[in-house]
Amino acid sequence: MNRGYQALLISSTVALSWLLMMAVHELGHVLHGWMSGATVACVALPPLGFSRTDFAANPHPLFTAWGGAAWGCLLPLGLLAAVRLAARSYAYLAAWFAGFCLIANGAYLAFGAFLGGNADDAGVILQHGGPRWQLLVFSIPAVVVGLYLWNGLGPHFGLGPTQGKVDR
Repeated sequence: MNRGYQALLISSTVALSWLLMMAVHELGHVLHGWMSGATVACVALPPLGFSRTDFAANPHPLFTAWGGAAWGCLLPLGLLAAVRLAARSYAYLAAWFAGFCLIANGAYLAFGAFLGGNADDAGVILQHGGPRWQLLVFSIPAVVVGLYLWNGLGPHFGLGPTQGKVDR
């Protein structure tokens, strides 16, 4: 396969995954907001940059802060399970996306636990009484499972040998 096409496939897959991951993450904040009686003011999904959900009123900021990463991991894993049942030949795409979401959400909270500011999710969680260890208990398994889901997917994207590929 031409390396230019490989680069185009990989870069467009990563870009689309980034945008979809942010949408799922923000949907998690919105769902937790609605469940807790918060009023959503704005959801921003910039194609380049970081997404954000603003609440006009948020009576349970700790709950809504956890919603982004929690649903941002659970929904892609649910999608992966559904695709594995319904359309096995496309399961590698769902495995890529689920792995991407788990790694992104896990790394986001892990780095935020130590380096983040007050406005990011980890900062909100810490400000409202969430202990740092909870962020790590969520983050480490999320990243590990995400990497596991990615293991063996290279041949589907034109990378590495095609023999003995893992069917995910």
